[in-house]
Amino acid sequence: MQYKLVILGSGESGTGAALLAQKMGLSVFVSDKNNIPEKYKAELTAHNIPFEEGMHTESIVLAATEIIKSPGIPHKVDIIQKAIAQQIPIISEIEFAYRYKGDSKILCITGSNGKTTTTSICFDIFSKANYNVSVVGNIGFSFARQIAVNPTAWYVMEISSFQLDDIITFKPDIAIITNITPDHLDRYQYDFSLYVKSKFNIAKNQSPDDYLILCKDDPATLDYLNKNILTPKILFFTMNESLNADGAYVNDNEIMIRVNGEPFSISINDLSLKGKHNQYNSMAAGISSRVAEIRNATIRESLRTFNALEHRMETVAFIRGIEFVNDSKATNLNSVWYALESIKKPIVLILGGVDKGNNYKEIEALIKEKVKAIVCLGIDNTSIHNAFDNIVPVLDTQNINDAVQEAYHLATNGDVVLLSPACASFDLFKNYEDRGEQFKNSVKAL
Repeated sequence: MQYKLVILGSGESGTGAALLAQKMGLSVFVSDKNNIPEKYKAELTAHNIPFEEGMHTESIVLAATEIIKSPGIPHKVDIIQKAIAQQIPIISEIEFAYRYKGDSKILCITGSNGKTTTTSICFDIFSKANYNVSVVGNIGFSFARQIAVNPTAWYVMEISSFQLDDIITFKPDIAIITNITPDHLDRYQYDFSLYVKSKFNIAKNQSPDDYLILCKDDPATLDYLNKNILTPKILFFTMNESLNADGAYVNDNEIMIRVNGEPFSISINDLSLKGKHNQYNSMAAGISSRVAEIRNATIRESLRTFNALEHRMETVAFIRGIEFVNDSKATNLNSVWYALESIKKPIVLILGGVDKGNNYKEIEALIKEKVKAIVCLGIDNTSIHNAFDNIVPVLDTQNINDAVQEAYHLATNGDVVLLSPACASFDLFKNYEDRGEQFKNSVKAL
């Protein structure tokens, strides 16, 4: 049978796209090379959406008019290459959903670090302002599911470079790039410039009426801007200088924000989230909220009361005067740098997992300054040993329980045991959430 739309991958984005396709009267088929999670299989079955698992039937996939590809599937896989050869359009779920958004507006956040926190702050501000808003993308429902089930006037969306790789017309009204540091380079031929270009896809369809909010302190962002002409209105946030134009900066412990000439300020001491990285996140969220014409008082209330995210600098417990902090979401070195920078106590660092080509020199100075020992969590810890054996004690463990036990014995009253892995989790865990939950359970078992 020939289907107009074939969806490759059955996770949240694939299932959401299938529901929206069905609602729009399109013939749709879901194909997953792996086993489909039970909750999504049950949902597809309940809606009478045909699917297969454990395989891609080429006669079905390659007969499609269009293919929606899960962001987790690289372009190099065989079925994608065959579809490209047959000139079958391949799009992302966000591109598909965008066709059906109607008059709603999109605030879209990407970046190597801070995007989940920034997205969550934005959603909190918009919610407190009583906007008709949903949070979608990599947190919340998929964009397609939200449109299918409960469309809203505003979508606050966190998206990755993988999702941006397969857009054609997708365009946010307001876009934020928090920063760009080396990450996922295995998907980009180990060419950082390709990764940067992918991030800037967020702006490729924007018009002069749209806004692009960027970090002026980020070298990769500035380098791209020097080499490319962009269409939207660009607003910067920075800690390194005072701005005479619209944007945000820090002056004497005050975050100063100005949009359309209207000023807004809040003391850094009043922010509920501490650390320089969260000052950046708060500036980006504040600018976007002012662009959306949200009142200063609402923004201030949100920034003062916003609760930290699970798995991001999350204090789990104090045991024998030792603070245990879950930063499992720190899957790259830049995130770890910010985590180390924000802690003022001696640190026992739990580090490691699936290394994505890390250059540990990036955190060497902070390791020397703040870390008293490293406990490795991963199957292959060679690169960590090579980087830090001559600086601090480095111990190997093979599971999270042993890592927590070792860190606990190494730490003393007043220290912090920090899980901030700088690596993907897939060698020992399902995902970073699973890693964080296992860490918390191991801490509570001490």
